[in-house]
Amino acid sequence: MDNRFAISNYPDAAEINQQLDNLITKPIYTVKPDALKAYENEYYDKKCSKSKAMIQEAKNIIPGGVQHNLAFNYPFPLVFTKAEGAYLYDLDGNRYYDFLQAGGPTVLGSNPKEVRSKVIELLNDCGPCTGLFHEYEYKLAKKISDNFKTVEMFRMLGSGTEACMAAIRVARLATKKKNIIKMGGAYHGWSDQLAYGIRIPGSKWTQAHGVPHYIFKHTQEFFPNDLNDLERKLQFNSLRGGTAAVMIEPVGPESGTTPVDKDFNKGVETLCRKYGALFIFDEVVTGFRVGMSGAQGYFGVSPDLTIFGKVVAGGYPGAGGLGGKKEYMKYLSAGIAGGPKVKKALIGGTMAANPLSCAAGYYTLCEIERTNAAEKAGLIGDRLTFGLKNLIKKYNLPFVAFNQGSICHLETVGTMHYSINWLKPWSIPQVLSATSERKKEMEHVGAAYMAEGIVTLAGSRLYTSAAYTDEMIDDVLARFENVLKNIAVKEI
Repeated sequence: MDNRFAISNYPDAAEINQQLDNLITKPIYTVKPDALKAYENEYYDKKCSKSKAMIQEAKNIIPGGVQHNLAFNYPFPLVFTKAEGAYLYDLDGNRYYDFLQAGGPTVLGSNPKEVRSKVIELLNDCGPCTGLFHEYEYKLAKKISDNFKTVEMFRMLGSGTEACMAAIRVARLATKKKNIIKMGGAYHGWSDQLAYGIRIPGSKWTQAHGVPHYIFKHTQEFFPNDLNDLERKLQFNSLRGGTAAVMIEPVGPESGTTPVDKDFNKGVETLCRKYGALFIFDEVVTGFRVGMSGAQGYFGVSPDLTIFGKVVAGGYPGAGGLGGKKEYMKYLSAGIAGGPKVKKALIGGTMAANPLSCAAGYYTLCEIERTNAAEKAGLIGDRLTFGLKNLIKKYNLPFVAFNQGSICHLETVGTMHYSINWLKPWSIPQVLSATSERKKEMEHVGAAYMAEGIVTLAGSRLYTSAAYTDEMIDDVLARFENVLKNIAVKEI
C-alpha cells in the first residue's frame, strides 16, 4: 500500500475556526467598486465577447445558460473549449490557471495524454458502452481495492450522488435501522434525503427547496467537529429504532471549508461502533487526492462504506462508486445466481461502469501512483497557501488561508462558516440573509480572480494538481496580488 500523502502538516482546526469566527464578525471586505467595474468593462466585455454572446443565446434553451452549477460565474459564465495540464482556455482564446480541477478529481491535471491515449485506443476497439462486462471493470475495482484496505468490494455508479444514495440503502438493509445522521453543512450530492443540513450547519430543510419535509423524517445532522452533539443524536436514536449510519466528509464539510480536528474521524468511528451504526466516509474529493489510500489511510480509520466520485473515472462520465466490506456490499449482489440470501438494495445505471470510464479511471489511478501525483499536488498546495498568507498579511486583510494538502481555501467573507442555532429561532432569517449577502461579494471576488486568469471554485476554494510548477505558482500569486491590493471594506 502506498503511504505517501498530500498533507504534509495537518492544519490546526481550532485555530482556523477561530480565525473564521472572527472573519464573519467583521465588515465585508470586497473588490473596490471601481476595480470591479474595470474588470467588467476591460476584461469581460472586451476580451470575453464570444462567451458573452453564446451564454446569452444559451439562456434561451438552458436554465441559467449553463448545465453545471460550478459554471455559474459573475458577471456571466465563460465558455471553455480546451483543458490541458494546469491550464484552461476559453472561446475567446484567453488562458487561465485551473484551480477548479473539475471540482477536484483531476489530481494529474487536465486531460493527461497518458490517460487520453488509452481512452482513444479503447474507443477504436470497443466503443463507449456495450451494456455487458468489460475487463476494465475488474481492473479498476481491483486497483481501488488494492489501495483501500476497507474496500473489499467496489461497485461503479454514475456519480457521487448515486453512490451516497446507494450507501444509505445498504446501511439500512444491513442494520435494519432507518435513521441517518450526516455532518451539518456537508455535501453528499443532491438527492432528497441528503439535501438536509446542506452547506450551512443547522439549516435542516431550509436549503432543500422542492423537497417535502416528511422526506427528512429519518435524516438528522450534527455540528461539525462536535462529537458530543453526535453522541446526543445517537443516544436519542437508540430510543427510537437506532441509527443505520453516520455519514461524513473526512476533512470537514464542503471539502474542509470548516476544518475538523485530526482525531475527529477516529472519534466518529468509535461512536459508530458504540451505537451499532455504519461508518460512511464520503471520499468524493479526498479519495486519491489525499493519497492512494484516501483520507481513511491518512487518518487511520476503517469505514464500513466509502463513497467515490469523479476521480475513479479519471474525470470522464460515469463518475462514482461505492466500496466497502463484503458483509455490507453483499446487499448489492443479492438476487443473482449463487448470491447471498439477503434482500437486495435497489440501485442501477445504464452507463455505470462503461468501458470508457473504467479504462480512464484505471489508467488515471495507475498514473497518480506512478508519478506520486497526490504528494506533488499537496506540496504545490502548501506553496500556494504560504504565498496567500503572506499577501493577506502584506495588505492587512482579515482573510483566512489554509489547506489540507492540495485542497486549498482562501476565505474572504466566510460565507459557509455560518451556522444556525435552533435554540434561537430568530437566528434563521438573520443567518440566511448574511450568507446571501456574503455570497454575492464572494462572487465579485471570484470574478476578479477570473479576470486575472485564475479559475477557482466559488472564489474561495482552490484544488492544486501535479501539473503545476513552482514558477507557475509564483505567477499565480502575482495575479492574486493584483486583486488583493484592490480590496476594501464594502461601501454601504
